[in-house]
Amino acid sequence: MRALLVGCGSMANVWLEAITANPLVRGRVEIVGLVDSDEVAARALADTKALADMPVYGSVGEALGQVKCDIVFDVTPPEARADIVRQALAQGCHVLSEKPMANNMADARELTQLAAKANRMFAVTQNRRYKEGVRRIGSFLRSGALGEVTGLHADFFLGAHFGGFRDQMDHVLLLDMAIHHFDAARYISGQNARTVFCLETNPKGSWYRHGASAFATFEMGQGCIFTYRGSWCAEGKRTSWDAAWRITGERGSLTWDGLDRMEAHVAADEDAFLRTPTAVDIPAVPSTRDTQDHASVISAFLDALDTGTPPETACTDNLHSMAMVFGAIDSARTGKLTTIEQDFGRT
Repeated sequence: MRALLVGCGSMANVWLEAITANPLVRGRVEIVGLVDSDEVAARALADTKALADMPVYGSVGEALGQVKCDIVFDVTPPEARADIVRQALAQGCHVLSEKPMANNMADARELTQLAAKANRMFAVTQNRRYKEGVRRIGSFLRSGALGEVTGLHADFFLGAHFGGFRDQMDHVLLLDMAIHHFDAARYISGQNARTVFCLETNPKGSWYRHGASAFATFEMGQGCIFTYRGSWCAEGKRTSWDAAWRITGERGSLTWDGLDRMEAHVAADEDAFLRTPTAVDIPAVPSTRDTQDHASVISAFLDALDTGTPPETACTDNLHSMAMVFGAIDSARTGKLTTIEQDFGRT
């Protein structure tokens, strides 16, 4: 498969490392062009990755007019997403984009419909659901070890000094980072969100222009409650990028620090005010194929093209994660509970 890499900022290095060095992807796709409005950035990326002869283009339209390709890898900022995906689909290319899949729900639905009409795959890089911890928890909960899941609770606190476009984004935490945690909550629980109430703030001392912190409560589809507390301008002791989680079920609970510490306990069957908790084993993920971050996402996308079966993070599925983000944004704007199924969940 031949692919254009569109967007040559820092994240493009992560993609190229997965494509050229990871055994899951290496040899399965060939990069045939780099695209960025900043030619200096594109050429610097080409030189860094020993791709000195790689063609460099200033726009996706120019590149698609001159290079034959099967796939567009879109690694651009969110505001550029819709136009790039539209052009790629119109030229018969499959698309794997960075998250979010669009800057608003209207564009997300439109792009999903365009992909269906073009009979092309459009998927989103929700790479954090392809982390070992998230896959391990999902498998454990689906085994029924805790009974029915009743609560998901995630804390995310970091002081991330990016510079660049994120500093100027609207709803920066919800749109650019919390979508990872919302998508993970959907994967872990196997449920989509129904309602949300959210408070979004930009705390004193924030170096972001807007929305660096958010607190949200979601009602999931089978009655599970998902609470989220997050900040991208929280200095001091930090959580993992994957957040710190507590998950409750009918029979017990699981905690994960987002790194290496994961524990599950089930209450003893006894007549007591406080029942004795017993530690239970959380089995390891049987295969590392789905735990390698970007490489796993790209590999799953290529597998989907081979088989014709949509990948986990196909646009049709990712609409539900997007709906959580924009439902939270709407709730924060109105100060009211937002019904996601009614207002944001349409496909």
